[in-house]
Amino acid sequence: MIKKQKTAWVPVVYWKAITENDRAFDDQFFYGVQTTGIFCRPSCKSRLPNKENVRIFKNAFIALEQGYRPCKRCKPDGLKLPAEEWSQHIKEWLDTHYTENVTLDILADIFHGSPYHLQRSFKKSTGLSPLSYLQQKRLEKAAQDLLATNRPVADIGESVGFANPSYFITLFKKKAGQTPAQFRKGVNYSEPKRTND
Repeated sequence: MIKKQKTAWVPVVYWKAITENDRAFDDQFFYGVQTTGIFCRPSCKSRLPNKENVRIFKNAFIALEQGYRPCKRCKPDGLKLPAEEWSQHIKEWLDTHYTENVTLDILADIFHGSPYHLQRSFKKSTGLSPLSYLQQKRLEKAAQDLLATNRPVADIGESVGFANPSYFITLFKKKAGQTPAQFRKGVNYSEPKRTND
C-alpha cells in the first residue's frame, strides 16, 4: 500500500513531459501516482494525475520497491499484471469507492486499461462485471445500514451510491426479494407461508 507523502517537487521539464505524453523522456524517468498506486512512462495516455500526487522515479525497479504497480496501458516494466491480481486491485478500489459515481470508462482510466479489456478480465476472474460487483457491494452495504440504523431508506440508498431512491428500492426488491422497508422490519419472503388447511 502506498503511503501518502508530503507533496514532492516535480521538475518543470518532467511535468511538461507528463502533460504532453512525450516519448522522448520514456527512458529518462517514470512517474507514480500516489492515489492509485500505479506508475507510468511519461508517454502514457492515461488521465493526467494531479501534480501533487506525482512521484518521480529514476527507474521502474525503484517504483516497484516503493509499492507502486505497473500501468496496464503503458507497461512501464514491460510485463503484464496477471488478470487475477489486476481484478483484485479493482475490487479493492471498488470496495472503498462504492459511494462514488463509477463508470467503466472511469475504472479504465484509473487502472490504465481499455474498458473492454478491463470488463472482460474482471468478469473472467470474478464471475461478475465490474459494475455488477459495484452494485452488489452497494446493496450489501445498504442492507447492513438498514439493519443497523433508523435512517430513511432514501438516505441509505443515496449514501451507498444510488442517487435515485426509486431505482434503489426497485433494485433492492429485485435482488433481495423484498423492499428495503420490509427487509428492515424482518419480513422474509424466502420461506413459504404456512396455511392451516
